[in-house]
Amino acid sequence: MSSIQRPPVRIDPGRSAGDVLAGVLAMVALAALLLGVPFALLTFFGSPIPHKLPSTETLTQRLDTTALMHVLVIIVWLAWIQLAACVLVEAYAGVRGVGVPARVPLAGGPQALAHRLVVAALLLFTATTAVMPVITGVRSTHIQQRVNPPEHREPAHARPASEPIAQEQSPDNPTLMEKNAVRKIYRVRPPAGRHHESLWEIAEKCLGDGRRYREIYSLNKGKLQPDGTRLTMASLIRPGWVLDMPSDATHVEIIDKGPHDGQHEHGEPHSDVPGGVHHHGYVNTEQEAVQAARHAAQQETRDDRADREAGRPPIEEGPEVPAPGGEVQPPPVEHPSHQEPPPQEPPQQQPQPTQQGPAFGWPQELAVASLLAAGLLAGLGRRRREQLWRRAFGTMIPRPEGDAALAEHALRIGADTEATRLLDLGLRQMSQALAADDRTLPTVYGVHLGADSLDLWIAPADRNPPAPWQEYDNGQVWRLNANALDGMATADFADVLAPYPGLVSIGVNDTGRILVDLEAAHGLIALHGPDDVRRAVLAAVAVELATNRWSDHMRVTLVGFDEELALVAPDRIRVVGSLTEALPELEGRSEEVRQALAASGSDSVLTGRCRGVFGEAWMPHYLIMADPPEPDEVERLVALARTGQRMAAGYIVGGETPGATWTWDVTADAQLRAGVLGFDVDAQLVPERHYRAVVELFRTAGRTDGIPYNDPEDEPPITPPGADVQPSVDIRLLGAIEVDAPEPLDESRRVLCTEVLVYLATHPEGVHPTVLGGAVWPRGVSASVRDATVARVADWLGRDSRGRPNLYYDERGRIRLGSEVRVDWETFRWLVWRSAAEPGSEMAYMTYALELVRGRLMDGRPSGRYGWLAAEDFEYEATARITDVAHRLVLMRLDEGDARGAVAAARAGLRLATADEGLWRDLLRATHATGDAAQVRDVVEELRERVESDPYTDQMQPETEALMEELVPQWRGVAAGGAG
Repeated sequence: MSSIQRPPVRIDPGRSAGDVLAGVLAMVALAALLLGVPFALLTFFGSPIPHKLPSTETLTQRLDTTALMHVLVIIVWLAWIQLAACVLVEAYAGVRGVGVPARVPLAGGPQALAHRLVVAALLLFTATTAVMPVITGVRSTHIQQRVNPPEHREPAHARPASEPIAQEQSPDNPTLMEKNAVRKIYRVRPPAGRHHESLWEIAEKCLGDGRRYREIYSLNKGKLQPDGTRLTMASLIRPGWVLDMPSDATHVEIIDKGPHDGQHEHGEPHSDVPGGVHHHGYVNTEQEAVQAARHAAQQETRDDRADREAGRPPIEEGPEVPAPGGEVQPPPVEHPSHQEPPPQEPPQQQPQPTQQGPAFGWPQELAVASLLAAGLLAGLGRRRREQLWRRAFGTMIPRPEGDAALAEHALRIGADTEATRLLDLGLRQMSQALAADDRTLPTVYGVHLGADSLDLWIAPADRNPPAPWQEYDNGQVWRLNANALDGMATADFADVLAPYPGLVSIGVNDTGRILVDLEAAHGLIALHGPDDVRRAVLAAVAVELATNRWSDHMRVTLVGFDEELALVAPDRIRVVGSLTEALPELEGRSEEVRQALAASGSDSVLTGRCRGVFGEAWMPHYLIMADPPEPDEVERLVALARTGQRMAAGYIVGGETPGATWTWDVTADAQLRAGVLGFDVDAQLVPERHYRAVVELFRTAGRTDGIPYNDPEDEPPITPPGADVQPSVDIRLLGAIEVDAPEPLDESRRVLCTEVLVYLATHPEGVHPTVLGGAVWPRGVSASVRDATVARVADWLGRDSRGRPNLYYDERGRIRLGSEVRVDWETFRWLVWRSAAEPGSEMAYMTYALELVRGRLMDGRPSGRYGWLAAEDFEYEATARITDVAHRLVLMRLDEGDARGAVAAARAGLRLATADEGLWRDLLRATHATGDAAQVRDVVEELRERVESDPYTDQMQPETEALMEELVPQWRGVAAGGAG
């Protein structure tokens, strides 16, 4: 919506000579078109309806001049019918004042012409009828309006913004305002970023009190809006809507009531752009309002698609808002429109926290790269487990900061682990099933990964996929439904090679994510486009290839990239300075594959992978170049790439490269077109500033120094409610997230409200609302939505035994939990502190503390949420502290000869830190101390199975294997025998 101030406009109730002449000419034109055209056609060419059905000879004979003339006459008749329909639609809309005329299909230009003629004709009979502009792609002409001369108009900037605009009074009706012959309206503005207007904000701006939103709602409930919808929920308004406002509203548009406004008072919709006087703001035709609404809807669609790809639900709207100071107030009460609301005290000013976030903004590209994000987080988790094993007792591993922390926040929100598992397990299951039937793998050139299914586009078509795969489009598509994943989770695919390791995401379309198999090109892939966008696409390809789960061992050689990118996956990525440096290794690998094909008797790499023979021979090597090769390198590279068959290799080069098999194009706005494959997608990108932040994440995960706990000197942790006090609210985080609260909560809001509550529970010192909003809604949220959610959480928590709210604002404007809210993590810290303060009861307090641990930290939290944990100490500190307490208690129990107590302590720690091999070694020693050799073997087997079932763990630590050799010397033979 334009911000240019247009002058006030008045439609003269009288008719000028020009209006009359225009109306007469319009009537003549309409008569000529509606009556003259068919009369002429019937007179000169006769009836268009044939006297008999055409024969086969008629349809196959050669066209002569007469036949061609008959075809043209029929076309004219069809055009006349379309024009007549347009005139009828426009006349009905103008006479009845129904608002936006119906749109005649395929009649953009004719309907615009009919609209102009009907408007001019209707002006002969009424000067106040407002006929709506036709909705077409062509800019239509609005009703002819007589504008007051500029010298008679008061400039907009001369009026105080806080005062209503003085009305213009007609000489014929000097008391127009006194007779209440005006309407005040407000046009809902398009969104700014992710911020959408709400009725609460409009009431706060125009009526001075957000709680009067119900007055606006009651005035507009059920009213037809420019986009054809109606207001049915106070929490849902759309850009471009026109809202009637109470008589005391300010900062609105004031217009004369049109002839149909009375209908609105009786429940009938009126025109949203009446032909009246605009005293404030600017004239806005309904066409402009509809276009604004469409633009906003398109913007929402793009945002929602990003959210869906990132795994987040859409932003919720709600009118309830807590008071800015003191306890959270209940939902606002309705004030009837004829009553003035009680006076409100001015809100207390709150200090705004200083924003010191990263300068590069929210990394949306990382948040929407769901498979890439899952792979990066898996690799990051593996590095951090190694950090935990190396850290010193009493320290936690360092957490990321600045840009790196924000990047991890985006990765946590966007990662789709379930989709990654579906792709990995589904492809391995298919390969296993085909091998069992002595069949080979099909050639897959593309993959579509949707919300509920995985589709493989194969060539040539095959109508016989293995169960549970299903065929579609005559065997060109094999589909695996997502619900099949449950049956595959327990299957043994340990010996099944990844069949399509070269699959990589190129982007998303409206229905899901598109992946392409680099090996299927059988040659070079050239990517054209602007340098920065092209590099961002290639960086995303490199990072996803190097971290994905659906590949086994591979080699990725990067040319033209920073060497630090290898930090992401040093076992897979090699960065070289030139293609000349990379070619010898690539050529040598190609020759090894040729020899393996000959030695194994396999007709293709796919056959070798499917049958599992010569496994290492089929591990791929991919080349990714940021820039075109030098002229003397092109011929050598093309000869290497163009093999005519799959060679466990893929080559993708940025820029124009002669001899490329596939050519892809990416535009400046990141639209990628994959040439002959026919894919047109929003490209997956990792811009340089973002992959540098990702690299910093892995650099931090490689640090060997530990960070001391954040224990204030001489200050104990927050004392939990005593044993004799029943807490009003119980929040449990050391395991699955559980909340026991006294009041009910709408299940549809539980996920969001629980995340808000968990954030507050991990910040006992209180949280400013702005900080809370930035954490839980990283893409942005309006203050009204944020505060409405806090109000719901407060209602959920209720009041304590003294009648005080369990959630309140303190004197600094921070949101805090009450003293009768118990958080198991704070209780754990307090018990550990008491164990050190009372040496005689140390083991008892630590035992009580470990009894609070029920499972993995915040287990089962929904995908796409709690990304703020990346920048918080909680996750790092809780894991380290619980592991330290369990290890300390194991040693103390063993020193006292209580082996079974030591086993229980180790098991308690492993409930949360399931992959901590230090605790596994503690469990082995404690179990061995019981003297039960069978139990020791069971623990060894349990540990071995855990390592084998983890797709991101290659092997155990040397210390763990050495202890297993010491306690169960034959453990490797037992494992091999069990496997056999």
